[in-house]
Amino acid sequence: MNGDWLLRGRDGRLHVYFLSGDAVLCRAERWPDGPWDAPRRMGGDQRVHPVLALGQGSDRYTHLVSWRPTVPGESGLVHSTHFRPLLAALDWMPVGHPNNKGDRTGTPAVAVDAEGRAHLFVRNAGGGVSMRAQRTKGGWSPWWDLRGQGTHRDGLAAVTAESGRVELYAAVRGGVQHWQQEEPGGRLVPGEKITAEPQPGSLYALATSPGATTLFYTDSVGDLCAWRPGGKPVTVLGAAGTGPVAAVRCVLDGHDCTVLAQCSGSGRVAFAAYPTEEESAGAWWTESGPQLPPDARVCLTTGAGGRIVAAVSSPATGRLLVTRGKDEPGLALEAWREV
Repeated sequence: MNGDWLLRGRDGRLHVYFLSGDAVLCRAERWPDGPWDAPRRMGGDQRVHPVLALGQGSDRYTHLVSWRPTVPGESGLVHSTHFRPLLAALDWMPVGHPNNKGDRTGTPAVAVDAEGRAHLFVRNAGGGVSMRAQRTKGGWSPWWDLRGQGTHRDGLAAVTAESGRVELYAAVRGGVQHWQQEEPGGRLVPGEKITAEPQPGSLYALATSPGATTLFYTDSVGDLCAWRPGGKPVTVLGAAGTGPVAAVRCVLDGHDCTVLAQCSGSGRVAFAAYPTEEESAGAWWTESGPQLPPDARVCLTTGAGGRIVAAVSSPATGRLLVTRGKDEPGLALEAWREV
C-alpha cells in the first residue's frame, strides 16, 4: 500500500481501502459518523497483484493504481477512479508498462493535481523513474523517463503541493531524490538530492505550507526525519516502530499542527504532534489503543469537522479499528472502535 488508505469522500463519509487476495476492497460509512457498510470489490472482476497506490484530489475522488498479471511472467499497470464511497469504482483500465512489457518493476505511486488529473509514477527496469499523467480531455500522456539511478522498489512518495502541482520523492542509491512540476500536467524535473539511508517503504510526503512539501522517512539508525527541499533533513524524534509513518495536518488548540502516527514496537499506536514545519519545537510519542498484530498499519485523515481520525488495519486478522479526536484541548482521542 502506497498512499493514504483512510480517506474522506465528498459527502463526508470515511472509507478505507485494503487488499484481499487478488482484489482491492473498500469499506465506507453509511453516513458520516455512522455504521460501516460491508466490503465492496473495486475495479470490477479483474485480478490484481497484492499492491496498491492511492491518491485523492481536491474533488475528493480517489485514484487507484495496481499491477495486474497479463501473460506468464509479465504484468501491466491498471488505473481506476472511485468517485463516491458507496458507489462502485470504475473498472480497472490498462495504463501499460514503463518498459513496454515485462514483470512488475516496483510499487507505484500516484498523486492528483488541482485539475483532478492522476499522475502515475513507477520504478522502471533500468532503476530510474517513469511517469504518465492523465490528460484533461481523456487518455494519458506518453511514458516519460524522469531518469534517476538505483531507485528502491518500494521507494516512491508522490504528493500534491498546495499550488496544485505534483512532486515526487524517491529513495535512491545513497540518498533521496526530489522532482517537481514546472507547469500543470507536465513532466516533472529533477530537483535536489540529499545523502540519506531511508529504511525500505518508510517515505511519506505531506504538503505543509503554500511553498513547501515535507518528506518524512525513518533513517538507518531508527530516527524519524523530516526534509523540505531547500533545507537540510532534521530529526523529529526516534521512530516508534519499524513500520511506515502516517501524517496529517490539523488544527490543535488554534494552531496549525502536524500529527504523526506509527505502530510502535510495543504493539500499540503511537501519536506525536508539533507545530507544522517547526520540528525544532520538539515532539514525543504517546501510545493509544489495544495491542495489535505485527502487520498492523495506521493511517490518518481529518473528518468533516476538521478533527483528526485514525484507522488501524491488520491484513492477517482482517480487523479494522477507528478513533476520532475529541472536542477537547490537545490531541485527545475517543476510545478505539472495531468496525
